[in-house]
Amino acid sequence: MQYEFSTQQGVPEIILEMADIAAAETLPHFRRPLRVENKLASGSGDSAGAFDPVTIADKNAEAALRQYINQHFPTHGILGEEYGAENLDAEFVWVLDPIDGTRLFVSGLPLWGTLIALCHQGKPILGAMIQPVLGEIFVGAGNHAWLSAMGADAQPQRLATRQHQALSQATLFTTDPALMIAPEREHYDRLEQSCQLARYGADCYGYAMIASGFVDLVVEAGLQIYDIAALVPIIEAAGGKVTTWQGNPVVGLNDRERLQILAAANPELHEKSRAILTD
Repeated sequence: MQYEFSTQQGVPEIILEMADIAAAETLPHFRRPLRVENKLASGSGDSAGAFDPVTIADKNAEAALRQYINQHFPTHGILGEEYGAENLDAEFVWVLDPIDGTRLFVSGLPLWGTLIALCHQGKPILGAMIQPVLGEIFVGAGNHAWLSAMGADAQPQRLATRQHQALSQATLFTTDPALMIAPEREHYDRLEQSCQLARYGADCYGYAMIASGFVDLVVEAGLQIYDIAALVPIIEAAGGKVTTWQGNPVVGLNDRERLQILAAANPELHEKSRAILTD
């Protein structure tokens, strides 16, 4: 079967199929009794605040997605949060975060999502964020970004970012300022003080709200490529801009690089924010 990766007409069939696979592995565990492992646990006890949760839902969802990709795209590579890398030298590589926002997942909050990116020579060219509790798929590639209900018959809604340019009117999201190290936190705090509204804890859903026109900025530090690759095409196809704090594009498949990410609704807000973050 030949799959079309374009989002010109809406959500590609490949993403619809992968969304159903991810939902089948995550939803049965949501708001159910669940064993939570700490990936940072050590035999001598956890250090203060060192908690990186993972569940059977994370593991099963990634395993199912990898099996699907290997079956349909045997020449493609895969980089996933739970099971690492395979065939990273391939021209096309899928980057997977089976549950972005596992802390939200285990807390019963429906703002987590499954992130799926297709990268060409290290550059994200297609991205999807699936939120099966709400029945939503956010997808973007090229110049077309959409929000669709899950299901083949859904009518997608075109996404577009907000275009105002004043930081004093901006809504800013971050997952948790405490995740930033001291110099990063100082710069972030200055940016937050320049904005009208700041909210914490939305993980990938905050980025989706930039593409949807409700949030203006998301600023993070300490991300891995699988946390952000899928979100770049969605936001940029809707009119926004995503780079590192230094203004570099989000490219590459290094899962050990600590990324500082600035996502903005438009290039003007991006530049004003970056000036504060790098001053």
